[in-house]
Amino acid sequence: MFNQILIPTDGSEEVFPAAETGFEIAQTHGATIHVLYVVKEQQPFVEFGGGIGWWYDLMEQFEKEGERSTTEIAAQADDIGIETKTAVRRGIPQDAILAYADEHDIDLIVMGTHGRTGVKRALRGSVTETVVRHADIPVLTVSRGAGTKLEN
Repeated sequence: MFNQILIPTDGSEEVFPAAETGFEIAQTHGATIHVLYVVKEQQPFVEFGGGIGWWYDLMEQFEKEGERSTTEIAAQADDIGIETKTAVRRGIPQDAILAYADEHDIDLIVMGTHGRTGVKRALRGSVTETVVRHADIPVLTVSRGAGTKLEN
């Protein structure tokens, strides 16, 4: 039923319970885990006379964080015998997640939730909520209290 499972990560602790749940499902179904980090692409603002070279350096740092985050989760999956694939992309997170799922024939998306409410949620939005609303495949959301952090 589930052959390709996507676990998006933003590098936060909230991904660990979702990853653990994704691993359990992958083991049950013999599925491959895809771990995706999206660097939120924004327009740089230009300092007076300063150029935007710093902006490209910042984007590279975010991509390095993405590599670290995806590799950490993939290593945990590899340790328990689950085939993994990792990717780092730039774009609008929810759009990139949905596009990746479509391009790789993902059967299930497993996402952690931050648990933001009220003003914080209104100001920052919810990537998970947007993915749930727009995905054509099942999306399993896992709250941060659902598991424990993966051990290194």
